[in-house]
Amino acid sequence: MSWLVVFVAILGVVNFALHRAVLESDHPLLSQMPDFLGSIGGRLSLIAEFAVLLAAMLLTANGWPELAWAYLAYSALNGMAAWLVLRRRA
Repeated sequence: MSWLVVFVAILGVVNFALHRAVLESDHPLLSQMPDFLGSIGGRLSLIAEFAVLLAAMLLTANGWPELAWAYLAYSALNGMAAWLVLRRRA
């Protein structure tokens, strides 16, 4: 297994932790989520997060190492957004 795939997997764990923390934060922005996302406790958004992670890992493992860096950028944006929500700056 390539070190880039492991790198993407670690970023995925961080993204899931941030995503879960945001979902549990009870931030007012969460009340603006569409009903079909919020009605099952945000699980649909976690499934979408998993789909992005799976695609990044599969493509990275199959000869697209640039996707690991794209997933890093995606993770950085997720981190900034989570920081804004969790610190109540958004």
